[in-house]
Amino acid sequence: MFRFGEKVAGYDILVFNEREVRAAAGIVFLFAFIAFMNGFLTGNNEPTKLMVSVFLFDFFIRIFINPKYAPSMIMARWMVNNQTPEYVGAPQKRWAWVFGFFLAITMFYLVVLNDIRGPINILTCALCLGLLFFEAVFGICVGCKVYNIFHQNSAKYCLGDSCDLDKTRMPIQYLNLVQKMIFVISILLLLYLAFGDIITTLARG
Repeated sequence: MFRFGEKVAGYDILVFNEREVRAAAGIVFLFAFIAFMNGFLTGNNEPTKLMVSVFLFDFFIRIFINPKYAPSMIMARWMVNNQTPEYVGAPQKRWAWVFGFFLAITMFYLVVLNDIRGPINILTCALCLGLLFFEAVFGICVGCKVYNIFHQNSAKYCLGDSCDLDKTRMPIQYLNLVQKMIFVISILLLLYLAFGDIITTLARG
């Protein structure tokens, strides 16, 4: 019962199903984002306190008991159980989830125990949401990449061989000049639409 990862034939280390991990990240992100926006827009921090407590409990089970018994992982397994598994190494996931656990402890101390509101809460919460978003949407495990830096590229079975920093990319993975121009123009347009009035006011004043 107390094991971090699962044994799968053909793999020399314990692994996780990456589809399940990403689904769990998406589930946690959804509820955390709803709670964060509710607190930010209405000033009611009760849903945020509840979500932080659940988040901490979930990650405690992942790290100290067994990830497959964490509520988010159980829900995720049920959601993706008809998809072919993609296996990733468990050791680097522990590194990433321990970092998430410490962020959860920080938020629990600030928000739940002391009801502190301010920029530290917002930045910590934004960091959590960002890490969950990158995991769920892009399959990018930031903690796994940090693990690889400190363990001399020893991470195994990363999604899409993403831990191999020296990997040669295929031609289909590169952006051509037109794509780069569209990307830059899109970012500039979004910035103008979001902050155009402020920029115009500052320019006139």
